[in-house]
Amino acid sequence: MTRKFLAVTLAALVAASTACSDDNNSPSSNAQVRVVHGSPDAPAVDVLVDGAKVLDSVTYKVASGYLAVPSGSRNVKVNLYSTATSVINADVVLSKDASYTVIAVNTAAAIEPLVLMDDLASPAAGNVKVRLVHGAPSVGTVDIYVTAPGANLAAATPTLTDVPFKGASGYLEVPAGDYQVRITPAGTKTVAIDTGTLTLAAGQIRTGIAVEAPGGGGPLSALLLADKN
Repeated sequence: MTRKFLAVTLAALVAASTACSDDNNSPSSNAQVRVVHGSPDAPAVDVLVDGAKVLDSVTYKVASGYLAVPSGSRNVKVNLYSTATSVINADVVLSKDASYTVIAVNTAAAIEPLVLMDDLASPAAGNVKVRLVHGAPSVGTVDIYVTAPGANLAAATPTLTDVPFKGASGYLEVPAGDYQVRITPAGTKTVAIDTGTLTLAAGQIRTGIAVEAPGGGGPLSALLLADKN
């Protein structure tokens, strides 16, 4: 992030807090919100909360960090960069002290928000937590395999089956270590996304999002977001 980006974000957050003073916006009354640009053919966008710009010129496959946003009913707009043209205009109810990931999903013609509540409670000692999201609009239902690196899929049972577009798993808690995530069209062993080896350390919480190539379609890939640690 550039210094300009940080300055715009911080200034907008102050403005949003001032504009929403009726909500008793002490730090303890905030929610945390993270935004992901997941629309493969949409241009760069700005993100506004209650009319105040909080993210500037966000491009495809870019995710913000968590932003402190006053809890309560908030209006979230996603505008085409440096314009007043909104491609998403949604009212979102944010709970005090809760954390959310808002993903702009689907193609530009049908772009919409996918709002997920994040669970940042630490896993048990020695474990990690991983959540998986299907964010590829041109791909049908999928199976997801979470295995040891190099495991043969021929005899493997999917960790998650028949996951639809916009489907999100709960957080899967597993021992820390090395893993490989592979995604296939449902009912097949044909790998569409292969993360390769992922090394996950104890205490980490991660969200993986299946995404398309810029412009849409293949090759598919995955975004891995650090929810915590």
